[in-house]
Amino acid sequence: MLERAIMAGFGGQGIMLMGKLVAKIMMDEGLCVTYLPSYGAEVRGGTANCHVIVSSEPIASPVVDEADTIIVMNQPSYDRFKAVVAPGGAALINSSLVSTADPVHAGTILQVPATQIAIDLGDVRVANMVMMGAYNALRDFVPFDKLIAHMKDAFEGKKPAILDLNATAIEAGRAFAREHTKK
Repeated sequence: MLERAIMAGFGGQGIMLMGKLVAKIMMDEGLCVTYLPSYGAEVRGGTANCHVIVSSEPIASPVVDEADTIIVMNQPSYDRFKAVVAPGGAALINSSLVSTADPVHAGTILQVPATQIAIDLGDVRVANMVMMGAYNALRDFVPFDKLIAHMKDAFEGKKPAILDLNATAIEAGRAFAREHTKK
Protein backbone atom coordinates (compact mmCIF):
# COMPACT_ATOMS: atom_id res chain seq x y z
CA MET A 1 0.00 0.00 0.00
CA LEU A 2 1.15 3.52 -0.76
CA GLU A 3 -0.78 6.75 -0.18
CA ARG A 4 0.89 10.12 -0.62
CA ALA A 5 -1.37 12.96 0.45
CA ILE A 6 -1.16 16.71 0.75
CA MET A 7 -3.71 18.49 2.92
CA ALA A 8 -3.78 22.27 2.67
CA GLY A 9 -5.76 25.33 3.67
CA PHE A 10 -5.75 28.36 5.92
CA GLY A 11 -4.33 28.17 9.43
CA GLY A 12 -7.24 27.52 11.76
CA GLN A 13 -9.06 25.15 9.38
CA GLY A 14 -7.76 22.05 11.17
CA ILE A 15 -5.38 20.96 8.42
CA MET A 16 -2.70 19.71 10.82
CA LEU A 17 -5.26 17.86 12.92
CA MET A 18 -6.52 16.09 9.80
CA GLY A 19 -2.97 15.05 8.86
CA LYS A 20 -2.13 13.89 12.37
CA LEU A 21 -5.35 11.92 12.55
CA VAL A 22 -4.59 10.08 9.30
CA ALA A 23 -1.02 9.42 10.45
CA LYS A 24 -2.12 8.09 13.85
CA ILE A 25 -4.85 5.89 12.39
CA MET A 26 -2.57 4.32 9.82
CA MET A 27 0.28 3.89 12.30
CA ASP A 28 -2.12 2.02 14.58
CA GLU A 29 -2.96 -0.16 11.56
CA GLY A 30 0.71 -1.21 11.50
CA LEU A 31 1.79 0.80 8.47
CA CYS A 32 4.80 3.06 8.00
CA VAL A 33 3.85 6.74 8.19
CA THR A 34 5.45 10.15 7.78
CA TYR A 35 3.84 13.48 8.64
CA LEU A 36 5.45 16.74 7.56
CA PRO A 37 3.68 19.96 8.61
CA SER A 38 4.34 23.36 7.04
CA TYR A 39 2.99 26.61 8.43
CA GLY A 40 2.92 30.05 6.86
CA ALA A 41 4.23 33.07 8.74
CA GLU A 42 0.82 33.62 10.33
CA VAL A 43 -0.92 31.04 12.48
CA ARG A 44 -4.63 31.71 11.99
CA GLY A 45 -5.49 32.87 8.48
CA GLY A 46 -2.06 32.12 6.98
CA THR A 47 -1.39 29.08 4.88
CA ALA A 48 -0.90 25.63 6.33
CA ASN A 49 -0.28 22.29 4.70
CA CYS A 50 1.00 18.88 5.60
CA HIS A 51 2.37 15.97 3.68
CA VAL A 52 1.32 12.53 4.86
CA ILE A 53 2.73 9.34 3.41
CA VAL A 54 1.40 5.93 4.36
CA SER A 55 3.15 2.81 3.12
CA SER A 56 3.52 -0.86 3.81
CA GLU A 57 7.26 -0.35 3.18
CA PRO A 58 9.74 2.02 4.88
CA ILE A 59 9.49 5.61 3.61
CA ALA A 60 12.68 7.32 2.41
CA SER A 61 11.48 10.94 2.42
CA PRO A 62 8.52 12.71 4.04
CA VAL A 63 8.13 15.10 1.11
CA VAL A 64 5.29 14.47 -1.34
CA ASP A 65 6.35 15.51 -4.85
CA GLU A 66 3.50 13.70 -6.58
CA ALA A 67 0.33 13.20 -4.54
CA ASP A 68 -2.09 10.32 -4.76
CA THR A 69 -4.55 12.63 -3.01
CA ILE A 70 -4.78 16.35 -2.39
CA ILE A 71 -7.28 17.82 0.03
CA VAL A 72 -7.59 21.56 -0.47
CA MET A 73 -9.69 23.75 1.77
CA ASN A 74 -9.06 27.18 0.18
CA GLN A 75 -8.24 28.83 -3.15
CA PRO A 76 -4.52 29.53 -2.55
CA SER A 77 -4.00 25.86 -1.67
CA TYR A 78 -5.85 24.71 -4.77
CA ASP A 79 -3.77 27.02 -6.95
CA ARG A 80 -0.56 25.80 -5.34
CA PHE A 81 -1.17 22.04 -5.22
CA LYS A 82 -3.44 21.19 -8.18
CA ALA A 83 -0.43 20.43 -10.37
CA VAL A 84 1.05 17.79 -8.03
CA VAL A 85 -1.76 15.23 -8.33
CA ALA A 86 -0.47 11.98 -9.79
CA PRO A 87 -2.17 10.63 -12.91
CA GLY A 88 -5.22 8.77 -11.68
CA GLY A 89 -4.98 10.49 -8.29
CA ALA A 90 -7.75 12.17 -6.35
CA ALA A 91 -8.55 15.77 -5.50
CA LEU A 92 -10.92 16.55 -2.65
CA ILE A 93 -11.85 20.19 -2.99
CA ASN A 94 -13.75 22.38 -0.54
CA SER A 95 -16.16 23.73 -3.14
CA SER A 96 -17.54 26.25 -0.64
CA LEU A 97 -14.29 28.23 -0.89
CA VAL A 98 -12.57 27.03 -4.07
CA SER A 99 -13.32 27.94 -7.66
CA THR A 100 -12.12 25.28 -10.08
CA ALA A 101 -12.30 27.36 -13.25
CA ASP A 102 -8.80 26.05 -13.99
CA PRO A 103 -9.42 22.33 -13.42
CA VAL A 104 -7.09 19.93 -11.71
CA HIS A 105 -6.07 16.86 -13.72
CA ALA A 106 -6.98 13.96 -11.47
CA GLY A 107 -8.66 10.63 -11.90
CA THR A 108 -11.19 11.47 -9.19
CA ILE A 109 -12.36 14.97 -8.39
CA LEU A 110 -14.70 15.27 -5.43
CA GLN A 111 -16.02 18.76 -4.81
CA VAL A 112 -17.24 18.71 -1.23
CA PRO A 113 -19.00 21.83 0.08
CA ALA A 114 -17.28 21.19 3.41
CA THR A 115 -17.61 24.70 4.80
CA GLN A 116 -21.30 24.88 3.96
CA ILE A 117 -21.96 21.42 5.39
CA ALA A 118 -20.15 22.47 8.58
CA ILE A 119 -22.18 25.69 8.79
CA ASP A 120 -25.37 23.68 8.31
CA LEU A 121 -24.26 21.42 11.18
CA GLY A 122 -23.84 24.50 13.38
CA ASP A 123 -20.07 25.12 13.48
CA VAL A 124 -17.77 26.05 10.61
CA ARG A 125 -14.82 24.61 12.55
CA VAL A 126 -15.86 21.04 11.70
CA ALA A 127 -15.28 21.49 7.95
CA ASN A 128 -12.03 19.54 8.34
CA MET A 129 -13.92 16.58 9.80
CA VAL A 130 -16.39 16.73 6.90
CA MET A 131 -13.37 16.36 4.60
CA MET A 132 -11.94 13.64 6.83
CA GLY A 133 -15.14 11.63 6.41
CA ALA A 134 -15.10 12.15 2.64
CA TYR A 135 -11.41 11.20 2.42
CA ASN A 136 -11.88 8.01 4.42
CA ALA A 137 -14.93 7.09 2.32
CA LEU A 138 -12.97 7.64 -0.89
CA ARG A 139 -9.86 5.72 0.18
CA ASP A 140 -11.56 3.25 2.55
CA PHE A 141 -8.70 3.28 5.06
CA VAL A 142 -10.55 2.14 8.16
CA PRO A 143 -14.12 1.26 9.14
CA PHE A 144 -16.26 4.24 10.14
CA ASP A 145 -16.44 3.25 13.82
CA LYS A 146 -12.63 3.05 14.02
CA LEU A 147 -12.34 6.53 12.48
CA ILE A 148 -14.77 7.90 15.07
CA ALA A 149 -12.87 6.21 17.89
CA HIS A 150 -9.59 7.77 16.69
CA MET A 151 -11.22 11.19 16.41
CA LYS A 152 -12.50 10.88 19.99
CA ASP A 153 -8.98 9.94 21.15
CA ALA A 154 -7.60 13.02 19.36
CA PHE A 155 -10.17 15.20 21.16
CA GLU A 156 -9.65 13.55 24.55
CA GLY A 157 -11.00 15.72 27.34
CA LYS A 158 -13.40 17.68 25.12
CA LYS A 159 -17.06 18.00 25.95
CA PRO A 160 -19.36 15.25 24.64
CA ALA A 161 -21.21 17.79 22.47
CA ILE A 162 -17.95 18.58 20.61
CA LEU A 163 -17.25 14.89 20.09
CA ASP A 164 -20.78 14.32 18.82
CA LEU A 165 -20.58 17.31 16.44
CA ASN A 166 -17.28 16.09 14.98
CA ALA A 167 -18.66 12.56 14.59
CA THR A 168 -21.70 14.02 12.81
CA ALA A 169 -19.37 16.01 10.53
CA ILE A 170 -17.37 12.88 9.66
CA GLU A 171 -20.61 11.05 8.87
CA ALA A 172 -21.81 13.96 6.71
CA GLY A 173 -18.56 13.88 4.73
CA ARG A 174 -18.78 10.12 4.34
CA ALA A 175 -22.39 10.35 3.15
CA PHE A 176 -21.53 13.11 0.67
CA ALA A 177 -18.62 11.13 -0.77
CA ARG A 178 -20.69 7.96 -1.12
CA GLU A 179 -23.46 9.85 -2.88
CA HIS A 180 -21.13 11.70 -5.28
CA THR A 181 -18.54 9.10 -6.26
CA LYS A 182 -18.93 6.13 -8.52
CA LYS A 183 -17.34 2.89 -7.46
